[in-house]
Amino acid sequence: MTAPKALGHIRVLDLSRVLAGPWCSQNLADLGADVIKIERPGSGDDTRAWGPPYAKDAEGQDTTEAAYYLAANRSKRSVTIDIASADGQALIRELASHCDVVLENFKVGQLKRYGLDYESLKAIKPDLVYCSVTGFGQDGPYAHRAGYDFLIQGMGGLMSVTGERDDLPGGGPQKAGVALTDLMTGMYATIAILAALTHRDRSGEGQYIDMALLDVQVAMLANMGSNYLNSGKPPKRWGNAHPNIVPYQTFQCADGYIIVATGNDGQYQKFVETGGRADLATHERYATNPLRVQHRDELVPLLAEMVLAQPRDFWIDQLEAVGVPCGPINNLDDVYRNPQVLARELVMEVPHPTAGSTKLVRSPMKMSLTPTDNAVAPPLLGQHTDEILLGLLGQSDNDIAALRAQGVL
Repeated sequence: MTAPKALGHIRVLDLSRVLAGPWCSQNLADLGADVIKIERPGSGDDTRAWGPPYAKDAEGQDTTEAAYYLAANRSKRSVTIDIASADGQALIRELASHCDVVLENFKVGQLKRYGLDYESLKAIKPDLVYCSVTGFGQDGPYAHRAGYDFLIQGMGGLMSVTGERDDLPGGGPQKAGVALTDLMTGMYATIAILAALTHRDRSGEGQYIDMALLDVQVAMLANMGSNYLNSGKPPKRWGNAHPNIVPYQTFQCADGYIIVATGNDGQYQKFVETGGRADLATHERYATNPLRVQHRDELVPLLAEMVLAQPRDFWIDQLEAVGVPCGPINNLDDVYRNPQVLARELVMEVPHPTAGSTKLVRSPMKMSLTPTDNAVAPPLLGQHTDEILLGLLGQSDNDIAALRAQGVL
């Protein structure tokens, strides 16, 4: 028997592209929603061209499916529609009438010109949940600006606290290694949509969701934002160190690097005792975390010398044995060979129309009754156009052929 899907009763019309919106709709698809992805005829989602690398076919040759696109579009159905044409807009409106959720990331006001904004679609389907994802939101002096993850990481303060200390070699602002603001906006949008659907199910009311990358970036500063609001002092970059805890950073071993994260005085004492420096455990300048933070510039070099004397496996094995949080810094070769990653089956291989099969990262949401492990490969461009226009909208083969001849599909 096929396991039930938590969102198997939900249909999403996804007008978004690139990452923040598609990340949200992929979450909903993982949970079982029927996600209809609308793409530009001929080119599709921008990320289809963001390669190499591309998925490879059975002969090892590149397909047209960029790895970037594959990362955010599993379990969706692709329909090509020219949204700038009147006939295309009419199709979108008809599709919206059959959907519970519309997700879009167009510039502010653009969809209103097409009659595809919230108010226009609400008139067709009053209980619609409509989520807009933009760089800066629907109001305010920056609302008209385009928003990009890299820019928002800088504007929203993340890069002011990311990177090596200014007084050390390599110091300066640094972006995160993945498009973190886009991804977090996709996650917040997912939560907001689920909340709005719950409200709809209770009240019969749909609603509009205004998601902004800048809002999300400011919100996700978390303790850094709180530190500033409570002190009035902008936090600075600490590289791989922690502003409030010492030692809580990377150290170089005899043959690599480790992370040591001592969250309390007891863990710190076990750390230095393991390294043969029990004298540092009770030293009057280092015995408590506030003292270690105050004297970090003199303590950390002593700890670095201690760690450098032993290989990585020594530290990981010994500190794990005494309950001190410690771990390696893995590259992706290490990650995907890690026994815990393998045990959790985080990588899956699914059939693909042109590649034969492709590897995807499984959703991390593990649910006992409504599992998320029924993923299918991200769709080819327009793969489901005829299927959806015939089955959902009742178009005829002749209707579809005429629309295709006009360049609408």
